[in-house]
Amino acid sequence: MKKLLFLSIVMLCAYVPYAQNDLTVSIKNKEDKSPLPGATVAIELLHQSAVADSSGQAIIKNLPDGSYALMVSFVGFKEAKITLALPQTAVKEVLLEHDGEEHEDEEEVVVTSTRISRTIANTPTRTEVISGEELEEKGNMKPGDIRMMLNESTGIQTQQTSATSFNAGIRIQGLDGRYTQMLRDGYPLYSGFSGGLSLLQIAPLDLKQVEVIKGSASTLYGGGAIAGLVNLISKTPGEQRELHFLANGTSAGGLDLSGFYSQRYGKAGMTVFVSRNSNRAYDPADIGLSAIPKFERYTINPRLFLYGKRTTANMGVTYITEDRTGGSMDYMKNGNPGFFEKNNTDRITTQLGIAHKLSENATLQLKNSYSRFDRLIAIPDYSFDGLQQSSFSELTWNRSGEKADWVIGANVLTEDLKERKQADFPLRNYSYVTYGLFAQNAWTVSDLLVLETGLRGDYVTHHGFELLPRVSAMFKIAPAITTRVGGGYGYKTPTIFTEEAERMQFRNLLPADIHTTRNERSVGGNWDINYRTSIGAVGISLNHLFFYTKLRRPLVLVTGDDGTMELKNSSGYLDTKGMETNLRFTYGDFKLFVGYTYTDANTHYTGVKEWLPLTARHRLNNVLMYEVEDKWKLGLEAYYYSKQQLSDGATGKPYWITGFMAEKLWEDFSLFVNFENFTDTRQTRFGSIYTGAIDRPVFRDIYAPLDGFVVNGGVKLRL
Repeated sequence: MKKLLFLSIVMLCAYVPYAQNDLTVSIKNKEDKSPLPGATVAIELLHQSAVADSSGQAIIKNLPDGSYALMVSFVGFKEAKITLALPQTAVKEVLLEHDGEEHEDEEEVVVTSTRISRTIANTPTRTEVISGEELEEKGNMKPGDIRMMLNESTGIQTQQTSATSFNAGIRIQGLDGRYTQMLRDGYPLYSGFSGGLSLLQIAPLDLKQVEVIKGSASTLYGGGAIAGLVNLISKTPGEQRELHFLANGTSAGGLDLSGFYSQRYGKAGMTVFVSRNSNRAYDPADIGLSAIPKFERYTINPRLFLYGKRTTANMGVTYITEDRTGGSMDYMKNGNPGFFEKNNTDRITTQLGIAHKLSENATLQLKNSYSRFDRLIAIPDYSFDGLQQSSFSELTWNRSGEKADWVIGANVLTEDLKERKQADFPLRNYSYVTYGLFAQNAWTVSDLLVLETGLRGDYVTHHGFELLPRVSAMFKIAPAITTRVGGGYGYKTPTIFTEEAERMQFRNLLPADIHTTRNERSVGGNWDINYRTSIGAVGISLNHLFFYTKLRRPLVLVTGDDGTMELKNSSGYLDTKGMETNLRFTYGDFKLFVGYTYTDANTHYTGVKEWLPLTARHRLNNVLMYEVEDKWKLGLEAYYYSKQQLSDGATGKPYWITGFMAEKLWEDFSLFVNFENFTDTRQTRFGSIYTGAIDRPVFRDIYAPLDGFVVNGGVKLRL
């Protein structure tokens, strides 16, 4: 018995060290050898896994001797498969590479809106990017314009300014659309008179990515970027020819036809974008007024690229023409008398860019653009017919270094509006020139801190000088945790083009008095924190942002005793503060995006705090995607808007908007279908959108969709 007991003890002692091996793996970023806390090591055969600690080490305990196949993964990096034998003699180091896919790992996207081209991972200014497959998916839902693409982003709301013609502006963090600067490849082309239609006249097929900076950005590009800026980045010729076609139809009577061609021929290249977009008048509520107007639009945009040894150049011209009529369905279908709103536009823009390499690290760049926007607005018994011409010229010196990047430059911006006289009423003509000098620096202080500073001085004729400092800093607390903080000053030159003025077609609106109106001025700041990790096979990323902006001397509409209205500077101010939270979960072929926005926007005009109209305090974005690469894309969306204060003192109802999208992909083409707002949420379900007679309606604020449930679908060809 004693021998048997002794033999058992010996066998157990021999077995214990055999069964208690600890497998240790050190997981690092291949680029800089920094540890990757939160990375996962899994032995799929044994269904065992471990998560790396703050030093990047993951340990799986109590393993017998033998050879094991390991899967090492981390969000935004390529998976690595290795084989490791136990007993292990040393810690195994595994270096992971970034996956290189922009839509999967936004940290690798290079942004240009900050004027200094850096990856997001090294940019202190918080920049959001819509690119790659995400841009294509959003384009499936609304191929004719970018309104929906922006509206479904956290913290952004597109505000409809016309009940019958669909005109809209973009609001960031609750501020009026005139405080957001719209750019195309860094050129300011969509302001003033054209602002109310810009979102509806830009198709996304030729866009490479969309960059959004929230908060004060006037230091970067001048006045008008108080709430932020949206920069639309166009596709450029690549190594391979690109020929894409898109055809889309909607249940509301819409038809979108677009084509894009891109190719490089040695030292030259070109891109061409063409589109035709149209819709019949659509009235889902059957109230006799259009929710979607009747329109027909044509766009053509050819661009030429030249590549020299030290000098490159690109030039292009865009022509857009559109006839848009909303209002009485009886008027549009049968020509009978009734209310109507016409917007007939012709837009020509040109762009020229030349870059000359002075040395290995320094470049001199010249930019010029010209815009001619001709627009007629007509309603019964009134019309506004004007021509806006603007130009932008800029010369910059760029230097990139190992630790610091510099941009120093000067620009001149002109804007001129000439109104064609229609009645015995003062003309709303204006003209001003802005001269600007600016300098910007991005400095990598250490592996833990990157600092970005900027200073701009603008002189605006009739309105004086503005000095705009700006600073942002990014702290890399750990490989998985970064935080950014920044702020700056902004201004906006006064014009008559506000959302309120657009809603009333500028009727009875006097010209802005250059002797009494002054620039609106702002100060604001953002602070955000980013965290990425994984739990088992689930990848998690979190971004949380706090924001605050204070706007002094905002322009407000003042009604005179004779019924005329005038825009004047308020003696008070308005402010907006709040937060945004973005969560992303990935698991295999599934992706879940959850976004929440809290916006507390208020006016303080007469010493009384009042809720800023048409600003939802609470917004919730939910998107679930299922993607099988090159085969299927399925998406389910749900967006919540809390109640909003309306300008007449009433309160709008809270509501949900839901949608479902599916796309089947083959090598050269794909078929897509989108069920937008399938719960048929409409403001006309909550009550009447106008008062008075239908032939002379007075419209209430539009805070919810009017078009309701719409199905669209089509085909995309890649030749």
